[in-house]
Amino acid sequence: MTITLRQLAEQARSASRQLANLSTARKNEVLLACAEKIRENTEPILSANQNDLESADRLRSQGKLSDSSIQRLKLNVMKIEQMAKNFENVAALPDPVGQLQLATRLDAGLDLHRISCPIGVLLVIFESRPEVVVQISALTIKSGNAVILKGGKEASESNACLFGILDQVLEKFADLPDGTVSLLQSREAVSEIVQQNDCLNLIIPRGSNALVQHIQQHSRVPVLAHADGICHVYWDQSASFGKAMEIIIDAKTEYPAVCNAMETLLIHDQIPESEIRQILTNLQEAGVELRVCSLIMKKFGSELNGLIQVSEQDWATEYTDLILSVRLLSSLDEAIGHINKYGSGHTDAIITEDRSIAEQFMDQVDAANVFWNASTRFADGFRYGFGAEVGVSTCRTHARGPVGLDGLVIYKYKLYGSGQGVARYHEGGRQYIHQPLSRLN
Repeated sequence: MTITLRQLAEQARSASRQLANLSTARKNEVLLACAEKIRENTEPILSANQNDLESADRLRSQGKLSDSSIQRLKLNVMKIEQMAKNFENVAALPDPVGQLQLATRLDAGLDLHRISCPIGVLLVIFESRPEVVVQISALTIKSGNAVILKGGKEASESNACLFGILDQVLEKFADLPDGTVSLLQSREAVSEIVQQNDCLNLIIPRGSNALVQHIQQHSRVPVLAHADGICHVYWDQSASFGKAMEIIIDAKTEYPAVCNAMETLLIHDQIPESEIRQILTNLQEAGVELRVCSLIMKKFGSELNGLIQVSEQDWATEYTDLILSVRLLSSLDEAIGHINKYGSGHTDAIITEDRSIAEQFMDQVDAANVFWNASTRFADGFRYGFGAEVGVSTCRTHARGPVGLDGLVIYKYKLYGSGQGVARYHEGGRQYIHQPLSRLN
């Protein structure tokens, strides 16, 4: 039976109220069943994905889809196994719901508790990456939230296949209501669904800057997102050359199509030219196009073919491709200033052997993730031990950086009284004692 978008949103709202009280054991049982079902359906998933890839190739030939989008779209056996592990890893995590966060005795017989609870209904809009269906579903089930998923048309068959597999599992659990996980396919539906502020509690867009800005401008619901992933690596003069080589090559080339890949390399001008030359050469040999500042061009332009003069716009560009902006500068302060001017607040890293310099960098760079001697590619919910992530947030709200289970709960205050009214605490009456409590009584 076809339902309207309004009915879909209301169904999700109703489901969220039941899911909020689902037991930890039951949620874990569902997640493990989903993992098993994903593994059983590896071939159908790959077949659906192949259909999407064939359609994507046609769009690419028409200039309507980028190479990086196709890379994000592509699935393989290893990625499908990772999907199954996402469910298992999330099942193994502590339940974030119902946790006592604060307990205060206001007066004898009057105790205040702050308890974690689900946010409610999430709308997650994403592009290209079909594994997002699994990551989001795992996290929302465990956190007791209902979710409406809207994937990109380039992954429509993959998304529908994955959703269908999960739906088969959810239907077997009678205590899981309709609307636990829903999938939208129509692009036109987005403009209507984002207006359902009485049913939706949070929107998480995952994709291009244009997508995020569009949702932020047209939504009547709070939005949690990052607009760009303009990630920097600063190579300090005290750095180990071996560490610099591994981190820089990994940050740019390991998976350039994602938001935590390095887009700008900043190099201290006191690093030996031989070391700079070697790393630039290795990047070029890995297929990276280098867009360099005038100082780099002056030093290496005659011996390294293919260097391109960087533009002002390049510093503020998320390439998600084998393209890298490179700048030579003279101090840590200059590096921090560059990052805070052009960065997106996603992930920035420093390579140095000087702890004081590293700490200054991590304290002063304004980003959700700041790393010392590690690739920017570590900015990921699974790698952080969150099981998976719903996205990376650069917002200054309740959740920042990779958002896992803890970012999908909020809290409520429970006050346990014994007949008190506020009037007894008026001037000259009883006094509040505000005594912290270490446990429930």
